[in-house]
Amino acid sequence: MKIAVLSGKGGTGKTLVSVNLASVAKTATYIDCDVEEPNGHLFFKPKNIQQENVAVTIPQVDSELCSGCRKCVDFCKFNALAYIKGNLLIFEDVCHSCGGCIILCPEKALSEKERVIGKIQKGNSDQVTIYSGILNTGEANGTPIIKKLLNISKSEENKSECNKSECNKSEQEKPALDQPDELTIIDCPPGSACIVMDSIKDADYCVLVAEPTIFGTHNLNMVFELVQIFNKRFGVVLNKCQEGENPAKDYVLKKGIKILGEIPFDHELGKLNSNGEIIAKEKEEYRQLFSSLLEKIKEDFKENKGEVHHETASSS
Repeated sequence: MKIAVLSGKGGTGKTLVSVNLASVAKTATYIDCDVEEPNGHLFFKPKNIQQENVAVTIPQVDSELCSGCRKCVDFCKFNALAYIKGNLLIFEDVCHSCGGCIILCPEKALSEKERVIGKIQKGNSDQVTIYSGILNTGEANGTPIIKKLLNISKSEENKSECNKSECNKSEQEKPALDQPDELTIIDCPPGSACIVMDSIKDADYCVLVAEPTIFGTHNLNMVFELVQIFNKRFGVVLNKCQEGENPAKDYVLKKGIKILGEIPFDHELGKLNSNGEIIAKEKEEYRQLFSSLLEKIKEDFKENKGEVHHETASSS
């Protein structure tokens, strides 16, 4: 099961929820798709780290072959090419790597080259496998890293399934409850832009994290609309809850969105989290809270698989 955790703005507790959900699972894969500022690894402190560069293909020009026909310039909808004073200029940061200009060039003056835009790291911590995408400073588009992150994890899942099929019969006949849970937690970037869409498109369930402010409520509405567009099953976790007004909760109840859980405003929680500690490992009450949250997500998905609901609200 793939669970995507997202929020309309930074600082709502998205990584807090993601890390602790992965921690309370029997076995889990944690994927940090917040490639501009990944920080999940600071909690897990993974070991045996492997690293792989991520590159995109961009055009390069052979000036001797270029006739200045400008067909590539007219084709590019992102204005990544310009022909100025007898020279074809390529703006690498704007290029979306579609390859159309190379195909279109009648003189075959354009060819492909690779440009590294970031990297992916993989490590392990107890029962959790951690993937982190890291976009190089100054790069404009993290989508290629997110796509590669999700493809790599999918390939690992396929390998795992193949290994399972080769297990001996006695292992296969074990009751399902004795088998480790296959769980992937996707820690999405904040907001609702293209990088978030790429992060949730293969998710089975989306968890929307909101904080009790008018700003948190405004941005919750953005991701609420997004998961509806993608026809995803979803529920809300309300973070930093305390007595008094809670605009986010009022919004959720008004819209009839399912409340999966509420995390209290807790100074000790904040201190542990700020120090890079996984609170589900440090305090029994939070282990129970996130274990309960994970079970609610699984139950909601199984009971209403294939349906999107936001008509009836419930509290944790």
